[in-house]
Amino acid sequence: MRRILLAAAVACAPLTATANPSISAIIDDHILPRFEALASTSQALSKAAMQNCDPTSDDLRTAYGVAFDVWVSTSHLRLGPTEVDDRAFALAFWPDSRGATPRALATLISDEDPIGLDAAAYSEVSIAARGFYALEFLLYDETLMQPSEYHCALVQTVTTDIAATSSAIHDDWHSHKDVLLSPGPDATYRSEEEVLQEMLRALTAGLQFTQDSRLGRPLGTFDRPQPARAEARRSGRSAKHVTLSLMSLQDLASHLSVSDANLSDTLNRQFEDALGKLATLNDPVFAGVADPQSRLKIEVIGQSIGTIRTTVQTELGPTLGVAAGFNSLDGD
Repeated sequence: MRRILLAAAVACAPLTATANPSISAIIDDHILPRFEALASTSQALSKAAMQNCDPTSDDLRTAYGVAFDVWVSTSHLRLGPTEVDDRAFALAFWPDSRGATPRALATLISDEDPIGLDAAAYSEVSIAARGFYALEFLLYDETLMQPSEYHCALVQTVTTDIAATSSAIHDDWHSHKDVLLSPGPDATYRSEEEVLQEMLRALTAGLQFTQDSRLGRPLGTFDRPQPARAEARRSGRSAKHVTLSLMSLQDLASHLSVSDANLSDTLNRQFEDALGKLATLNDPVFAGVADPQSRLKIEVIGQSIGTIRTTVQTELGPTLGVAAGFNSLDGD
């Protein structure tokens, strides 16, 4: 199953041994293939919506799942072109603690707002009505997935917007690659250490988001579990997102720890431990957070991710000679 998930998400080149972390290898083997896959699968999603906009269409839902898989495997790379014009949020507005996404979509549909028919102008709507999570409501929410001519057009507009955003990120990354490979006193990055710090920040932020949001939100507290807050629960993807994220972060960690075989082995074992526990959970939307026995299994997975975060902070950072520093999750 894990091999299938990885294949669906992105095909990555094998890591080649080197004395130190290679920024070029991280870009060519980890970053660019993911954004290339995101652009191509998003285009396929848009094409599927144009061919059949029925929210129950197997082809449309399959294309949605494949593109969403790639985004989840790419979502930790919140730097450079991904952050321009809030592109990452335009693709993935979540957590949505105030229910802005269903409200925004419901308003568009009830008003039959013309902007929902205009893919070129759709980037001007509320960011909550854009991206993969908005599309999940349109394809899986019983209230919002009611077929109509406007609903069909809105699905096509949202998928076209996703494809355009993904393509823009991919196109810009080819020039941003030179920014990462050309540090200097007057450049965006003053040294290779600053570039590595950016990569380490992506790793730590990805781990934090998966532990605190993907697992922490549905866990809530023991007295008040919150299963309805699980990510992408309507499409049954909550646990799958944790798996995809960990697999992708494991790949990045392997690149960053390549100069220390013992540390690399430790991190690999820790990731495999977390993934192994997740594979035996058999709870795709974390509904078991309300049951003490099932809840404990989910908490243990979170603790395993916490162990990885500690190793990254206390061992990988010093090995690279950098600290993770500020990330976009701080202060949320």
